[in-house]
Amino acid sequence: MTDLVIIGGGPAGMSAAVAAYEKGVRDILILERDEHLGGILQQCIHNGFGLHRFGEELTGPEYAWKYEKKVRELGISVKYRTMVLAVSPDRIITAANEEEGIFTVEAKAVVLAMGCRERPKGALNIAGTRPAGIFSAGTAQKLVNQKGYLPGKSVVILGSGDIGLIMARRMTLEGAEVKAVCELMPYSGGLIRNIEQCLNDFGIPLKLSHTVVEIHGREKLEGVTIAKVDQNRNPIPETREYIACDTLLLSVGLIPENELSVQAGIQLDAVTGGAVVDQDRETSRQGIFACGNVLHVHDLVDFVSEEAETAGKNAAAYIMGERGRSCDIPVSCDKKIRYTVPQRITERKDLTIFFRVADRYRNVKITVLGDGRVVHSVRKLRMAPGEMESIRLKGELLQDISRIRLELEEMEA
Repeated sequence: MTDLVIIGGGPAGMSAAVAAYEKGVRDILILERDEHLGGILQQCIHNGFGLHRFGEELTGPEYAWKYEKKVRELGISVKYRTMVLAVSPDRIITAANEEEGIFTVEAKAVVLAMGCRERPKGALNIAGTRPAGIFSAGTAQKLVNQKGYLPGKSVVILGSGDIGLIMARRMTLEGAEVKAVCELMPYSGGLIRNIEQCLNDFGIPLKLSHTVVEIHGREKLEGVTIAKVDQNRNPIPETREYIACDTLLLSVGLIPENELSVQAGIQLDAVTGGAVVDQDRETSRQGIFACGNVLHVHDLVDFVSEEAETAGKNAAAYIMGERGRSCDIPVSCDKKIRYTVPQRITERKDLTIFFRVADRYRNVKITVLGDGRVVHSVRKLRMAPGEMESIRLKGELLQDISRIRLELEEMEA
């Protein structure tokens, strides 16, 4: 029996482990399928990490090393090159590695920190052939930053998520020509700072409301046809434009890695693709917690670490018998807000509700309703789907409330 098993050794897993250790749990095991800790950060060699968490600008590997150093100093056990095959509802983990073969670990508590994966080309239904030269943006990032390979010299990027924007800059710095970044939506899915630093600073065109409608080339990619889309996201035939290129990078969304969560019988949120959790990041299965990008996709790794600390501390509290449930308050939102995390509140204490909006808005008011009456509100000058928002609630506001709802109202200028 192991007190705490953490699945995933990325920034979320390491932060959860350190937080649980500092709370008093000593018997901690991290299961990591790669041969080193750090997760996706190892290939993110650009700066911009750590400003919120450490007050300094770090690269991805530097940020990861700060937590890896803590894990090593505290003597937290890590099994590398270990693939978790299954998690049962009663917290029995089945895993496999080269040294031990298939083995099981019984845990008093589990933290899920498996991160997310990129949406592949097969999910897009783009017409045309299947030539070489089509990569997800994350794969191209690993090839360039870790392997030293340049995927191509003439590039089109589909999707304006943060990885796609960062790779537009990276490919340019490595000598490739990025001809266009096409985005299906009328707004970018990335952070505003990345649009400025990665596209505008390098003169790379961002084509909003555009998508790739056809791929050309038999053995190798020769070019793509793009087209503008209407308000229903259907391509407009007369706007078709051919762009010659040898590389197409896809930055079309991230999907939380929740196959293990499904096996454990954990309730998932239809919008986030992650688990339904309470304010302490406990899932619908008692003793199983979730944090980081496996729960919902974050903008900044600093916020991943913050959330993972919450999961780690409360997993430790669960092991020590210090966690209680005094209520069960569902959290909902109107259609202008895509989702909230947490989705329910089980203790009337201070908490932060994270959410994303469904469109771009200016001069808005976010109202928190408790049983239909206003308990809190906040004004924002602008909001966009690419940036996560949050609202802080005091515990005393939740007294005698049976449900919470977030509503967004656009105010007059």
